[in-house]
Order: sequence, then C-alpha cells, then structure tokens
Amino acid sequence: MLADKIKDILYGYVMRKSISYSQGEREAEEYFLDFFGKQEYFQTHPRYYGAFPIEGDPFGRGAVWAMVKGKGPDTVVLIHHYDVVTVEDFKTLKEYAFTPDELEKRLMEIKNSLADEAREDLESGKWLFGRGVCDMKGGGSVQMALLSEYAGREDFQGNVIVLGVPDEENLSAGMRAGVLLLDRMKKEYGLKYKLMINSEPHQRKTKEEGLFSFGSIGKLMPFVYVRGCLAHAGKVFEGLNPVNIMCEIVRGTEVQMDFSDVVGKEAAPPPTWLYLRETKQSYDVSMPLAVNGCLSVLTLNQSPESVMAKLRKVCEDSFETVLADMNRNYRRFAKALGRLETELPWKSKVVDFGGLIKEAAENYGGKFEAAYAEELRSLRQRIQRGEESLITANFGLVEFVYNYIDDLSPRVVIGLMPPYYPNAANILRQEKEEKAAGLFDSLKGFAKERWGQEYGREDFYTGISDLSYSGISNSRKIEESLKNNMPFFGEIYSLPLAEMQNISMPCVNIGPWGKDFHKLTERVYKEDLYERTPEILDFAVRETLLG
Repeated sequence: MLADKIKDILYGYVMRKSISYSQGEREAEEYFLDFFGKQEYFQTHPRYYGAFPIEGDPFGRGAVWAMVKGKGPDTVVLIHHYDVVTVEDFKTLKEYAFTPDELEKRLMEIKNSLADEAREDLESGKWLFGRGVCDMKGGGSVQMALLSEYAGREDFQGNVIVLGVPDEENLSAGMRAGVLLLDRMKKEYGLKYKLMINSEPHQRKTKEEGLFSFGSIGKLMPFVYVRGCLAHAGKVFEGLNPVNIMCEIVRGTEVQMDFSDVVGKEAAPPPTWLYLRETKQSYDVSMPLAVNGCLSVLTLNQSPESVMAKLRKVCEDSFETVLADMNRNYRRFAKALGRLETELPWKSKVVDFGGLIKEAAENYGGKFEAAYAEELRSLRQRIQRGEESLITANFGLVEFVYNYIDDLSPRVVIGLMPPYYPNAANILRQEKEEKAAGLFDSLKGFAKERWGQEYGREDFYTGISDLSYSGISNSRKIEESLKNNMPFFGEIYSLPLAEMQNISMPCVNIGPWGKDFHKLTERVYKEDLYERTPEILDFAVRETLLG
C-alpha cells in the first residue's frame, strides 16, 4: 500500500539527522539517492536521477533529483527540503528526536507538562511526532513514494521530477542550485514546465478546513549602519551618538505598516528587527562610534528597489529629527550657560552601500579595489570555516570600506544582506492565475467529493519557502538593485536570476496538516500524511499533465 511505503520512507528519512548547514545533510542526500537507485526503473535509466553539486559548498552538498520521463514535454516539478532545525528544545529527549515511535513513548511520560492541545493530540494517536516529520520530510516522503509509483507505470504521460534540497532553513543554497539544475534539464530533455508543487505542511485556521497556497511570501533583510562622531560623555554636544539616530530608525520601521504591502485580502506582516549592536569592544566613557543592525521585511509584491527607497526615506527623516532635537537641546544648554545660541555642525547624510564603495574607489582607486577583493576572499573563507557569520562579516566589510573613506562626518549606510527570497504568487501574473484558479477549483472539488473535506486558498505561503525560486519576470532590474545594495552579492552569495526567469512556472503548496514547526511538539496529522495529501498530490499531477 502507498501509505505503508510513505511511512517506511519517512522513518528512514527522519533517522538521517540532517540539521541545516551541517555535514548531516549529506546523509539525507545519500538516503534519497539510495532509495531511487535500488528501483528497476532508475537502474535501467541511470541518467534520470542524481545529485547536482552546490558550487563551493563547504560540506560538499548538492540538490538531489529523480525524474520519470514519459511522453511529451509537459513537466511537473515536486520540490521539498530535507534539512531540519536543531533539537536543543528537546532537552533530555534529544536522542529520541529522530525516532518517532520511541519519541511518542517518551512524550507520553511527560504529557502533563505539554500544552493542552499538544497533549490532546498525543493522546489521540492521530498525530506523528518527531523532528522533521512535519517540516518537511513528511511531504518529501509523499513525493518520493508517488514518483516510485509513477516509475512502475507504462506509457506515462508527461514528466515528473522530484527535487530534494538542503539548506532551506538557512540560505536556500540547495534550491538556488536546484534552479540551475532545472534550467539545464529543461534544455537537455526538452521539458516544458507546467507547475511547481512544494509540500510544506500547512497550518489550519480551523480544524475543518485545509489550505492550499498558490504562492510564497518574499523576504528581504535590509541592514543599517550608523556612523556617528565620537566624544566623551561629558562633552555630548561635541559628538553625535549613533545610538540616537538608530533608535529613531528602529521606531520608524519596527512593525510599521508602511512597509507592509497588501494583495487582495492578504497583507505581509510588517517588519521586525532581528539584530542590533553597537561596535564598542569594551566599556569607556565615550560614545560608540557606530551602531549596526538588520531587519526582516516580508513582501507580497514589492521589489528590493521599492523597499530600499522606503528605508532610505525613514533614515533621512530620522536623521533630520535627531538633528532638530539635538539643536533644540543645544540651544537650551547654551542659554543655561550664558553662551550665544548657535547650531551644531552635523548634516543629514544617507547613502547606500554601492555609494560608499564608489566613494572609496574614487579616493584610493586600484589600491582600494585590490584590498577590497582580498578582504572578500578572506571573509568567504572565514564564513565557510564557521569562524564568522554572514551578519558579522557584512558589518566587518562596511568597517573595512571605511578605512578608505576620507569624509568621516556622521552618516547612515543602508544595504541588503543575504538571503533574498523573491515574492512569488500566481495572482501577480494573469496567465499563471488563470491556470491556478482552475487547479484550485479542481482540487477543492476533488477533496470535497473524496472525503467531504473542505480546503481554502491563500495566495501566499507566509512561512517562507523555496517556492520563491519558482520564477521571476524582472531579473535584470532585481540584479541591478542587489548589486548596488548587497555587499556579498555575486561573491559570497549569488542568485541565478536569469535561470529563475527561464524556468518560470505557476506554483502551489500542497502539504499535510502540521503543528508546532521547529518545536519539541512538532507533529503531522497521520490521515493527511498517509491518505489525503498523496491522493491530492497525485490528482494535481494528473490534472496538470492530462488536463
């Protein structure tokens, strides 16, 4: 039975401790290849499965794939990620995190310490617990089981590819390599991509209604570096504290709906700051010279260019607000001391990272360019060795460039940090939306007739997913914006933008019902996992290839 096959695949997949950005992801990769390599179809057609290496990857990881090649060019691509988050939250149950049956026994022993809903689900026996069973080896196992079924059918109409990738929980290096693979396969096999299906778990708004997502929310990570003017704390008006400006910028951006775009009845959650530091290494009685931080901005239909324009405006306004406030207080201070009222010398100045680079190059020419290239090389090596994070490396690079900046007056530098997830939704493109609307009606009708189960639709999967790389339409404009704003773009971090546009296809997320992603009580609904999702996924494939 298909349900038994899914369970067998899943238990083996989960046992591979493929923590994101670790050597363990190779274990899941090998499991995937071994599963298909044992099947007669792929032994007969060894060119129809394999691993596509991620260039320069420190762990030697790759995107793994298998394809059933049938009649005609029409192709459905099924994607899933096999990396999982860490298990620190499991505490004394860490050793059972990757063995669902044993974990269930251990959870039963501490069930009274669990949240009510989790305890009730555990006692019901209707849910499978374990790291990765929900996010998202459950959906991946369904895809693998279905493809093995298709491989046994004669006269298969169309083509189906299953693509398994690492690193989704980190920087999506696997899916970015997967795009290159799909572009190559399109040319090599003459494929016509009709639909990309991800099988991330869905969260239900009500117990009675499942959910299909016909797109995925985008994500940008802008950074802000504020350079002040250092002074002793007893001489505050001789300097400019960058903390003051940064606080104003944070207040102008944190959960501010001006950054949240709306499409139909869906809205992107507003921004939040993820990192904020001043650069002093030890305590003394002077102001910090600089403060830096980054924030997460989720998008439905915004481009990097439009987000950065909004951020620049907030930074300019914040700078002006702080200067006006400082000047008011300086006049009051001067008056209290019987001095003549005057103005402080500071002026508002906001530049993007590209502008800072240009200024350094104009100042020092080839000397700067050679030193900058060497610094990038060194940072790449330190990141790959785990000695430096992307965040600290990013701000270290800004500090490095400042060694070649002669104008040391206060300013704000803005830019982007990796990763970049483009917003992808069928509703944004008419030709895709027409196909998506018809598919949703068919899927909804099928589930209702088959089980009496209702399914709703959303246009954006808000959990962030690899569906972001299912295609774009303005690759050149995006590339120009990233080159100007992202220090590591094209060096330490790259996006196959032209290839993304070349493989562009409608997308949908069809996955099982899950709860508590990334938590101790991560779980997936067994009926969805073993029965409904496989049949719905199979229906979507057949509807796309035969419809």
